[in-house]
Amino acid sequence: MSSLGEPLPHDLLDDGERLAPERLRELQLDRLRATLRHAYDHVEPYRKKFDAAGVGPDDCRTLADLARFPFTTKADLRDTYPFGMFAVPMADVRRVHASSGTTGRPTVVGYTERDLSLWADVVARSIRAAGGRPGHKVHISYGYGLFTGGLGAHYGAERAGCTVIPASGGMTARQVQLIQDFRPEIIMVTPSYMLTLLDEFEKQGIDPRTSSLKVGIFGAEPWTEEMRREIEERAGLHAVDIYGLSEVIGPGVAQECVETKDGLHIWEDHFFPEIVDPLTDAVLPEGEEGEIVFTSLTKEALPIIRYRTRDLTRLLPGTARPAFRRMRKVTGRCDDMIILRGVNVFPSQIEEIVLRTPAVAPHFQIQLTRRGHLDHMTVRVEARPGTAADRRETAATAIARSVKDNVGVTVEVTIVDPETLERSVGKLKRVKDLRDAET
Repeated sequence: MSSLGEPLPHDLLDDGERLAPERLRELQLDRLRATLRHAYDHVEPYRKKFDAAGVGPDDCRTLADLARFPFTTKADLRDTYPFGMFAVPMADVRRVHASSGTTGRPTVVGYTERDLSLWADVVARSIRAAGGRPGHKVHISYGYGLFTGGLGAHYGAERAGCTVIPASGGMTARQVQLIQDFRPEIIMVTPSYMLTLLDEFEKQGIDPRTSSLKVGIFGAEPWTEEMRREIEERAGLHAVDIYGLSEVIGPGVAQECVETKDGLHIWEDHFFPEIVDPLTDAVLPEGEEGEIVFTSLTKEALPIIRYRTRDLTRLLPGTARPAFRRMRKVTGRCDDMIILRGVNVFPSQIEEIVLRTPAVAPHFQIQLTRRGHLDHMTVRVEARPGTAADRRETAATAIARSVKDNVGVTVEVTIVDPETLERSVGKLKRVKDLRDAET
């Protein structure tokens, strides 16, 4: 058994991970052509979109030909709610998941028995890449239910030969107790809720670095290198990124390898990536930053063609898994961008500054209001316990100055008492937009 930080032994790699690059490209093209045909023949909205674009499955003769096909967006799934994008009869669907639907109708996704097995396989592959091994205990704090995180991690961990602790979200004090009692080696959770758990460890007088945890597999929301350092230093574990979307399959589309921590290797034998310009829709060369778009290659119930993720990243050559390209860690989304007085601002830029500022905790919230005819941003940041008033003032000044210097906008910074801001038990919402409430 290899230790953390060492390459995974060849006998623990699965068949897909052993593919030579040339064979991978051949397999991708075969599977892509089959997926396009499956979608065209069995999903009416795809047939209409393809016909309107003047393309059909037989027009895909190379991987580059995929760029001729139309995109799929979240609106397509909402417009066909609930099951209009399914490519198999409902009698063949074994499970349904859905988004929260907080901004409209939820997006609904379905899985055949084969899809569920595939999903377990790619999550198991991800856990192995993160350092997980058969016999490890995995504490899962992702929410269970319609959200794909909890059950996706659960069945993947079991497929990897691990022991699952299905803690789900909430009951933070009890979760700390379970970690202390059951001594898991791995935790799977959103990075923002991991910070909440670390706060609870310290509140109970326990140094989180003394826990049994060796690996944290964090996903479901963007997080920065600064947050990685914060978690690793406070928890004494390896913090690695997992990526996925319910529309593509759920967690397990891509995974950061613990021995390199240099971006997420995309499991390209099942998910084909493209980077496009979010404004022009043009496919960008490898290495350029843009919006990542995914096409599923092996899904049955819900084949997805050129899905617009809204996530901003770039594609890079593989390292720990040479056959598979890497995507740089996602730290922003097209739809997370705030335009403040003509300047583009991402929450991740504020997070980087907060996390490198002494005297403040990693918990912050952006509030948008209007003052007169102008938009105004206030960044509310929690002080660390015991921070004196003068250090709070110094921290506020430092954050405001750094935002001005590095982002190019003037913001108001307010340092609030510890445990003032709402804690996350799932995906964290960093921005509170109060502008419409004021009109």
